[in-house]
Amino acid sequence: MSRKTVFSSTDLPPHLGASIAASKGSFSEMPCSTDHIPATWISCQSEDRSRSYEGGLHRIIYNSSDLIGGEQIQKEQWISSLTSGYASLRADPAIDRSFEGELRIVRACDVSVGTIHGTVKSISRTTEDIAAQSTNNVVLLLNAGHSPLSVDQSGRSVDLSPGASVLVEQSAPSIIRVSDGQCGLIAVQTDRERVRQRYAGFEDRLMTVVSSSMMINALVRAYVGVLADEKEAESQLTMQFVADHIADLIAATASIAAPVTAHDARGLRAVRTQAILTKIRGGFTNPEISAQGVAKELGLSARYVQDLLQETGISFSERVLEQRLQGARKMLSQRHNDALRVSEIALINGFSDVSYFNRCFRRRFGHTPTSVR
Repeated sequence: MSRKTVFSSTDLPPHLGASIAASKGSFSEMPCSTDHIPATWISCQSEDRSRSYEGGLHRIIYNSSDLIGGEQIQKEQWISSLTSGYASLRADPAIDRSFEGELRIVRACDVSVGTIHGTVKSISRTTEDIAAQSTNNVVLLLNAGHSPLSVDQSGRSVDLSPGASVLVEQSAPSIIRVSDGQCGLIAVQTDRERVRQRYAGFEDRLMTVVSSSMMINALVRAYVGVLADEKEAESQLTMQFVADHIADLIAATASIAAPVTAHDARGLRAVRTQAILTKIRGGFTNPEISAQGVAKELGLSARYVQDLLQETGISFSERVLEQRLQGARKMLSQRHNDALRVSEIALINGFSDVSYFNRCFRRRFGHTPTSVR
């Protein structure tokens, strides 16, 4: 059955409590994960306790019009609450127009569905937001409004016409911009492993637009509409079906955006892997080299970079270390470098800690750096 998340004025932070106490209705019903909301905020009340079960359907609705005070106060409270607990997002209101905002969240098992409608010109998720609430999820974003959207992530940017969708990383910073400040957005997310079980190549299709003409987008909108309704889920089995169907829809959307053949997909992964290896070979002497930095340069996500290298059997950090050790060993064996100290050669090859270099060198080659000279 459905479970409502009800917030009382005494449960919430001071800047929200007074407004909710005098609001038009309770903050219940709607799509979203409540995992990131402090336990003291949540009171889950089953309408029929004899039929309650773990993992039920949780809904939240957070509407600016339900807050007390004038429009400016409502706007400030609604915007600040996205970051302080509801969704770990940042929203910038549209300028010079009456404000309205509604966040709806529905959570079932390990999937969640969210909608945002209102006079918002941009929605972003920063590194600070990710640090506060990071998961292994992938997110399907669908433009449910009447205005074009742009989505930026990992150095790449795509445009979404009304009805179009794109798959993004939950664990990478992103920003969504609304052309006319009238936002209508659906976000559907689940654990990446659930999607991988259904479509192994989905990561190749991150930040690839699925046209509004595709039926899968209409199916996503219809399914979200059912979940956002106030109907109750009849059983735990129903909840499991919901979670499976959401993962199916995300995987199906990714597959539609996929290359025409499996050969093309493998080729794309191979090209990207080689591009990563080239970046490592050209940048290992930089002590600051990182998977995040390389990913940004290539327009990929850091997680995708790590996954591609994991398929080769050698991680990013292991490859960087090997390049540095081989570079240092080569320099140590060259006579024209005899004037350089071991510590200087270590630093030239990207090591910032000489003791660490000595330990790694001995472990890799079975002797000390000085014995090579």
